[in-house]
Amino acid sequence: MISRPRARLGIDARVTSHMSAGMRRYVRELARALPAVAPEFEYVTFTHGDNFGWSEQVELPLAIGRTRVTLVHFLAHYLPVVVPARFIVTVHDLIHLRFAHQFKRHVGPYYRTVVRHACGRAARVITDDERTVEDLQRFLGVDPQKVRVIPLGTSPKENKATGVEGRSPVIPSVGSEATGVEGPPRERPYLLCVGNHRPHKNLQMLLDAWQSLPESCDIDVYFTGADDFGGALQRASQGRRRAGVLGNLSDDDLTRWYRGAVALVHPALREGFGLPLLEAMAAGTPVLASDEAAPGVLRKAALLFPAGDVRMLANRLREIASDEGLRTSLVNEGLMLAKRLTWNRCARETAAVYHEVLG
Repeated sequence: MISRPRARLGIDARVTSHMSAGMRRYVRELARALPAVAPEFEYVTFTHGDNFGWSEQVELPLAIGRTRVTLVHFLAHYLPVVVPARFIVTVHDLIHLRFAHQFKRHVGPYYRTVVRHACGRAARVITDDERTVEDLQRFLGVDPQKVRVIPLGTSPKENKATGVEGRSPVIPSVGSEATGVEGPPRERPYLLCVGNHRPHKNLQMLLDAWQSLPESCDIDVYFTGADDFGGALQRASQGRRRAGVLGNLSDDDLTRWYRGAVALVHPALREGFGLPLLEAMAAGTPVLASDEAAPGVLRKAALLFPAGDVRMLANRLREIASDEGLRTSLVNEGLMLAKRLTWNRCARETAAVYHEVLG
């Protein structure tokens, strides 16, 4: 029997300056997992170059042409206008078009020209949640029949939590040099909010809800990233309770902060997937999220509230802080989901799309 040669796949594995932390994680994890879970393909990875310049628009297409790949997968919506091969593109969300007034003026035109053109020519468009399929059709005119929904994943390292009966939050010792805040007292309960601080993340609403909690609800709140709140955290801190920032954390430090939190709180007005929600579930942490922030696959394992509703968020904060049974139930649901939603599973489902396109 004569064996058929393996199809040669190009993977755009560039980690670029315009990518969010979640997008970078997606690129790294898929580039790692695909050869392991789908060895029937031969892989050519492209790792050189940033966005919007000569390397992306000229050097990358030339490299694709030289390698004679059968199919290319662009793992983000930053790609050449001309692609000399069949291709698939991943578009995680269209936040930039939903909240166009919150971004620079050139962002909208880029999506409506380059990204629209790419989605129109792509053999398939991959996204993370069913809601983005609707946005792709609404904003970019993408045919829903060519879109495939593949939820993101967690790594085995994140998925080591094994149960939370009697679990009490333990705050890691973190100094001011590393995090922007002094290490909080041991055993003080805290809420955690992970992600960038763009306006659609709705972080002021979380501060407002947290401030409205009664004095008996003695719990702190911490945000990852830099202190760009303009003094709002200092003004919001009351008595023993305080709000602070943690700076940019390593993966290991972030996992420790997840595991010590009473809950991860995600108040965004919209998310494509919201990878911190799944990461927190994998770490054994209850998740409290707006109904617009939680993707469909995670909703049953999260405590939800209407996006933009400060009063309901405050009620949910009191509920999750005081009800250990509720926290345990959420954690157990989250752990079961996280056990299934691995990066290897994400890679296998992605490889299935390659098979579909190649016939």
